[in-house]
Amino acid sequence: MQIWVDADACPGVIKEILFRAADRARVPVTLVANQPIRIPSSAYLRFVQVPAGLDVADKRIVELLHAHDLVITADIPLAAAAIDKGAHALNPRGELYTKDNIRERLSMRNFMDELRGSGVVTGGPAVLNQRDRQAFANSLDSFLARHGRTEAAR
Repeated sequence: MQIWVDADACPGVIKEILFRAADRARVPVTLVANQPIRIPSSAYLRFVQVPAGLDVADKRIVELLHAHDLVITADIPLAAAAIDKGAHALNPRGELYTKDNIRERLSMRNFMDELRGSGVVTGGPAVLNQRDRQAFANSLDSFLARHGRTEAAR
């Protein structure tokens, strides 16, 4: 099992939780982005840079991931692709996407895109707060515990 991070839009505090979890749980974490990202020196951390372009990082993650891997992303289509490939997806607010909830999330995303396309201002997601960070750490801990990894994020 490996963790893949859609790193272009992943908040820094979430990356920090993942960096600590990688070493404690001894799980490989690969960050994929189109801009260079500094990562601490660790046998469990890796960075893959992809060319700039729409969904290039997402496509690369889907190409590289295997069933049972975990993808960290707020991108609903990437989460859906991961689930379709037999992997798991967790967003930076700690919500685990599943086969049961991903279709609903895709429908809502598409609906909001249509609204924005017609000129309706929908606003963006709320700022990531301490409760969100804690929810992410707890969800990551639970996921790693269920999938045979020791000690996780905190």
